[in-house]
Amino acid sequence: MPVPEFVPTLQRPILRESVYQQLRDWIVQGILEPGEQLRDQQLAERLGVSRTPVREALRRLEDEGLVETAKNRWTRVRPVDLDEAEQIYPIRAALDSMALKLSFPHLSKAHLSAMREANARLKAALKKGDIPGAVEADSAFHDVYVRPCGNLELIDIIQGLRVKHHRLELAYFGSPKLGLVSVEEHAGIIEAVVEGDVRQAERRLYRHFQGALARLKGRP
Repeated sequence: MPVPEFVPTLQRPILRESVYQQLRDWIVQGILEPGEQLRDQQLAERLGVSRTPVREALRRLEDEGLVETAKNRWTRVRPVDLDEAEQIYPIRAALDSMALKLSFPHLSKAHLSAMREANARLKAALKKGDIPGAVEADSAFHDVYVRPCGNLELIDIIQGLRVKHHRLELAYFGSPKLGLVSVEEHAGIIEAVVEGDVRQAERRLYRHFQGALARLKGRP
């Protein structure tokens, strides 16, 4: 997927961080695709900056495992490794279940409405074949119960995992049939919250991540 031809000029005081965030977003959103070669001159021209902040950003992204380099040969977006899913999904299952348990007493009608709205957007995005939109809607669904949990360290850890998790979800939601199973599972989680059954909600959420991992590994 080509990067945009024009990006608004970045402000110099936050130049380095802005370049890093933009490239990171392009990778996570799949605009810069797995395996795609990254040429610093081309990226610098697209961003309207010199090559220096681009090179610095690419080094940071390499440290995070989003970019890989063969010295004096190429730099590219690191291909998605489905083996990583076996590490990330169980961690998300445990941490998200903990977040849901903590936030459960604080979930209001407004939170439930937000969960339903995000799930509806997920279903609509899948029907349109809008994969980035599906990933965004799915993330919004899970954000509803993560943010009120009150444990800032837990929130930070979950947010940190989402960078790699989002890339896996681009592959997962590439199959609308798999994505629609998630829509149904989300509805089951909402139902348990409405009923005030925290244990059932936790179980359904945990099984949701387990099922997503199994489906991702089993997809063609």
